[in-house]
Amino acid sequence: MSFLAVVLGVALLAYAADQFVLGAARVALLVKVPALVVGVVIVGFGTSAPELLVSLSAVRSGEPAIAVGNILGSNAANLSLLLGLGALLCPIVVESRTVRREAPIAVAAMVAVAVAVQGGVSRLEGVALLAAMAAALYLVTRRDRAAAVDALDEEVEEFAGPGHRLGVEVVRTVIGLIGTLAGAELLLRGAVDIARDVGLSEAFIGVTLVAVGTSLPELVTVIQSARRNEADLIVGNLLGSNLFNSLAAGGAIGVVHPFALDAPSLTVVAAVAGVIVGLLVWAMMRTGHRVSRAEGFTLIAVYVVLVPLLA
Repeated sequence: MSFLAVVLGVALLAYAADQFVLGAARVALLVKVPALVVGVVIVGFGTSAPELLVSLSAVRSGEPAIAVGNILGSNAANLSLLLGLGALLCPIVVESRTVRREAPIAVAAMVAVAVAVQGGVSRLEGVALLAAMAAALYLVTRRDRAAAVDALDEEVEEFAGPGHRLGVEVVRTVIGLIGTLAGAELLLRGAVDIARDVGLSEAFIGVTLVAVGTSLPELVTVIQSARRNEADLIVGNLLGSNLFNSLAAGGAIGVVHPFALDAPSLTVVAAVAGVIVGLLVWAMMRTGHRVSRAEGFTLIAVYVVLVPLLA
C-alpha cells in the first residue's frame, strides 16, 4: 500500500501540477500580467508547489529530515538530472537576459538555504529567507530599459498557447492545485512508511525518492519546452524552481514550524553538493551562454555519483 501511495502520488503530482502551472500561466496572461513575470514567477513557483507543500506537511508531521531533504534534493536534481536531460533533448542556448541574471541569484539562494539548515531552521531564519525571496523576485523580474523585449517573453506565450477562456483556466488552476495537494500528501505518507519498513533513513528518502517525485512537474515542463526548442524556458523554469525551493519553501518551513536537525548527510553532503552543482551550471552558462550535449551528460553523471553519497 505504501508503494502504491507513492506511485499514485507521483503520477498525480506530475499531472495535476502541470495543469496548475498551465492554468495559472494562462490566467495571468489573460489578465495582462507581463509574460516575463509569468515565466519567472508563475512557472517557477507553480512547478515548485509540490516541494513547498510536501515540506510544509513534513515539518508539521514532525519529519524535518524529509522536509529539508526534499528541498535540497530537488535543487540538486533540477540542475543536474533535469537540466542534463534537457540538454540532451534540445540545444540549450540561453538568449534571455533575465535567465542569465537569474543564475547567480539562484545559486546565492542555494547557498542561503544551505547555511540556514545547519542545525535546523529557526523562525528568524525563515523570515530572513522569505525576505530574500521578495528581494530576489524584484531583481529577477526587473526589466532592463535597454531591452524592451526579452527572449523569455515569446517562449512563455508559446508555452501557454493561444485562444483560452478565463473561466475555464481558473477551473483548471483550482483543480490542478487540489490535485497537487492530494498528490503531495500521498507521496509523503507513502515515502515515510517505506522508509520505516525498509530501514532507510528519512533523510535519504527525502533527498532521493521524495525530491525526485516533487521535481516531476519541472520534468514535464522540461520535456514540453524541449519539444518546442524553448531553451530559455527550460533553464528559467529550473533556476526559478530552485529559487523558490530555497527561499520560499525553506523560509516557510522555518516560519510555520521551526525545528532542530542533526543529519550531516543533509546539512553537509546534500547542501554542499547542491551548491557545487549550481556553481557548475552557472560556469557552463557563462561559456557562450549555453549547456552543450556533452555538458548535459556530465550533469546526469554528477547526479548518479551523488545519490550513493547521500545514504
